[in-house]
Amino acid sequence: QVQLVESGGGLVQAGGSLRLSCAASARTFSSYYMGWFRQAPGKEREFVAAISRSGGSTVYADLVKGRFTISRDNAKNTVYLQMNSLKPEDTAVYYCAAGNRAGSYSLRARGSYDYWGQGTQVTVSS
Repeated sequence: QVQLVESGGGLVQAGGSLRLSCAASARTFSSYYMGWFRQAPGKEREFVAAISRSGGSTVYADLVKGRFTISRDNAKNTVYLQMNSLKPEDTAVYYCAAGNRAGSYSLRARGSYDYWGQGTQVTVSS
């Protein structure tokens, strides 16, 4: 069982930055690939970014590519999401997720993740 706790959300003006953190309880954090998803009111939860177990590979949604950066520190059992040039449309609850599937899976797919955090609110004002 893995517990994930997000932090770092808040209210920011358009063009500003925030860094989200997700602390994991897993004893073998490095065995999990990690992802960030978000859900705006009335919309489905959507993929934002993901990072491989070692941190050597990352993927991003087109909407955030070039503005957001995902990273991880396996020594601290933590994954981060640095968000720059924020836009009002980035407003959502941001969720951290962890998975350790083998074989074929997509880092972009919600179904590839087994554990989810409770979410942290990000609000971008115009």
